[in-house]
Amino acid sequence: MDVILNLCDEYAFDHAYAYLFPHPPQPSTLLHLNSTAYAHGYVDSAPLPSIKAGSAVPRDNIYRQGVSLYLIALLGAYALYFLFCSISYFFFFDKRLEHHPRFLKNQKWLEIKTSLIAAPVIDALTIPWFLGEVRGKSMLYENVADYGWAYFVGSIGLYLLFTDFWIYWIHRWEHHPRIYKYIHKPHHKWVMPTPWSALAFHPLDGYAQSLPYHVFVYLFPLHKYLYIGLFVFVQLWTILIHDGDMISGHLLERYINSPAHHTLHHLYFTCNYGQYFTWADSYFDSYRAPAPELDPIHESLRMMKKKGLVDEDGKEIPQKNKGE
Repeated sequence: MDVILNLCDEYAFDHAYAYLFPHPPQPSTLLHLNSTAYAHGYVDSAPLPSIKAGSAVPRDNIYRQGVSLYLIALLGAYALYFLFCSISYFFFFDKRLEHHPRFLKNQKWLEIKTSLIAAPVIDALTIPWFLGEVRGKSMLYENVADYGWAYFVGSIGLYLLFTDFWIYWIHRWEHHPRIYKYIHKPHHKWVMPTPWSALAFHPLDGYAQSLPYHVFVYLFPLHKYLYIGLFVFVQLWTILIHDGDMISGHLLERYINSPAHHTLHHLYFTCNYGQYFTWADSYFDSYRAPAPELDPIHESLRMMKKKGLVDEDGKEIPQKNKGE
């Protein structure tokens, strides 16, 4: 995160903080502000250096860093959310699923509204972790030579396995009856989710499931640029698994937690808690395999037939032919 913070300081925040919190003029300097006046003999003393440029709040001020990181995290979350969700929804999501009987009225807008409300709270809770990173408390490193290329590549797998395992258990614990209705139930309002539901959590739920990503860099070395890449990948994957796609029967189905697995999680609640892989669900007996007969598109098509939107073969009826 320090890489992004430095870039933002260089091109935006330095100017903003200098404008909002400029250096106060020094009294001794005020007597000699105009060097031209001295050159022409209007004053008797040589001018002191000009007023110091920049902000009275330095870059390493912890409060400035906290505010800056919050803005970066929030604007970055919104940017990734709208970019990736738009791509997923408009190019991959099967719009017929919006006719599923469990699809809520105005659901997309409710998902977006919930996400926009949750993100500022989640980011506020996350700032201490980011502050620790930029202030050198984590194990992020910059030079690949410090640990070598073998560790660099291996750390990707370690990161995915570590976060997948702990997200599995955090997610499963959130389904405990004493916790579920307070924290995780709002996310399961979306029984038939769209990509816009990827961040539509209760803030404590979203924060809890993000903890493994932040804890990892305090326990294991991770290259800082790789960390940024994995952070973006996490956002993309979270959106990907909410696109309702029930493709089944592929070679990786038994190992990778796909959109089909997560769609079943939203439909049946007590299966497929994993994030990237299915191994934890398999080992801890919560795995449910995707199957064509479980595809929610069947219910969607039944509802569309009732509405006269598709024919008996499931083909959409053109608007001009409806009722003919």
